[in-house]
Order: sequence, then C-alpha cells, then structure tokens
Amino acid sequence: MRHPLLLALLTLGGACSAAQAEQIGSVDTAFQWLGANHKIVIEAFDDPKVDGVACHVSKAQTGGIKGSLGLAEDTSDASIACRQVGPIVFRESFKNGEEVFTERRSLLFKKLRVVRFLDEKRKTLVYLVYSDKLVEGSPKNSVTAVPLMAWPGSAALPATPVR
Repeated sequence: MRHPLLLALLTLGGACSAAQAEQIGSVDTAFQWLGANHKIVIEAFDDPKVDGVACHVSKAQTGGIKGSLGLAEDTSDASIACRQVGPIVFRESFKNGEEVFTERRSLLFKKLRVVRFLDEKRKTLVYLVYSDKLVEGSPKNSVTAVPLMAWPGSAALPATPVR
C-alpha cells in the first residue's frame, strides 16, 4: 500500500516544479492613508528546467487595508523580461505552454502565470506572462524571448527539449 502513496507524492512533487520568485525592489505608485501604498513590484526567478535563463517580472500590487491583509484583487498589469545569464542547459524536457511560475493575485480565483514555449525554427525560448481568473481572465499580457545562442566558453547549443 505504501508504493501507490509514494508514487502519488513523487508525481505531486514533479508537478510543483514552478519557480520561486525573489523580490528585487518596488516603487510606490499611490499613497494610502491606511495600510501599504499601491506599488509596482519587481521579482526575479530562474527557469526551473532551463539553467542559464533568468526572468524579471514587474507587476502592480494593491495597497490599502485590503492589500495589507491579502484580501485585495491585484490588477492584471504585468511585464516580463528574460535573459540568458549563463550557459543554457536543459535539465529535463518540457511541453510548450508549460507553466514556469505562478503567483496568487487575489484571495481565491486569480493567478499570475508565466509559461514557456520553444520556437524551434528561430532557436528561441519564449516566455509569456498573463493573469487568469476562474470566471473572466484578462487579455493583458507581455512576452519576451531568449535566443539559444552559444554562451562564450560553451561548446554548442542544447538539444531540442520539447516533448
């Protein structure tokens, strides 16, 4: 009986491989008398399946009492920039459209998501940031691309990793 449980835990652990973000900084955009100010926050994360790629996301963060308590619904405004920061190495294969990063944007139903695609023809990794909501998502999005060029000192481009 332990084997099915162990298999389920290992499967769940593999499904939770999305990156964790590190806050780089923020700027206030509107003063609030009570609670935190409204902000634009910049966070960074490394792609969990592709070594040598780092992404920076800027996003709006609601302040005030609701925002300070984690009850506010943040807007869908976000921007992304990903760059090659070292030799690119694919740790494991991935599917196009696979989630790289996710973060809650409201108490229950809204999430900010970053997904990855491989443009094989142009030898480029493409990252898309958007937000979704259970009932009605937002078309607001931002995209960035990282060319798969050899890093100085590395031998060659990585093998195609898409399954």
